[in-house]
Amino acid sequence: MSELERIEQLEKEIRELKGLDIDNIPTYSFSKIRDKELKEFLSIKKAMRSNIFDNWFDNTIEINEIIEYFLIELIEENKLFIDSYNEEDLKVHFIIPLLNKVRFKSIEHNFRDFYENKIVYKTDKFIFSGTTDFVVAKGLFETEKPYFFIQEFKQAEHFSNPRPQLLAELVSAVELNNEISIRGAYIVGAIWNFVILEKLGKDKYQYFVSENFDSSKIGDLKGIYRNLVFVKEEIIERVKRESVK
Repeated sequence: MSELERIEQLEKEIRELKGLDIDNIPTYSFSKIRDKELKEFLSIKKAMRSNIFDNWFDNTIEINEIIEYFLIELIEENKLFIDSYNEEDLKVHFIIPLLNKVRFKSIEHNFRDFYENKIVYKTDKFIFSGTTDFVVAKGLFETEKPYFFIQEFKQAEHFSNPRPQLLAELVSAVELNNEISIRGAYIVGAIWNFVILEKLGKDKYQYFVSENFDSSKIGDLKGIYRNLVFVKEEIIERVKRESVK
């Protein structure tokens, strides 16, 4: 249990002792939520649409020789360890260097990447809360509006399915920011999957999961890099549109 989760648990116990939790609203941490809890409170289903990722993945992002060399070196330096890395090793040695190369930060357009960012989504039936592994959001000093999430995990943990954890974060972001769709990704060792979540109605959602991208293979890693750069460029275009309204 992380320090934040211990604090949240202690605060919950104090509230209960003081009789403040009279409604007994169940609270779920992003890091531990499972499909069972999601489906208990939400109508959420996996959907299939053959072309849903076409606009995203069929991008024309070019990879120059410098980026290609960086990606090759990233694989060479980590391929013997990537499946055995713990969570922090995976982040420090592989994921963060890749994300830093994409450069999810724009002072001009007022957005950047945040690590370990706190989000709380409260309803009269449940509460989703916790810290996100990675989010690109509007704002330079604090998150104002999230645009894109990445959830990753250490394979040895008991709560080891990052997909429902990511979905809980995406649902929270959609509701807190009055959006109808949002994108994200989750990582299991070397494998990346990209996700699109769409809101269909009150507490009703559908989501799409991409094919596997194996980041230990240069072709797939190039695809991951292009997909991430496409997200950044799309955010920039979105900010530009919002600024002229």
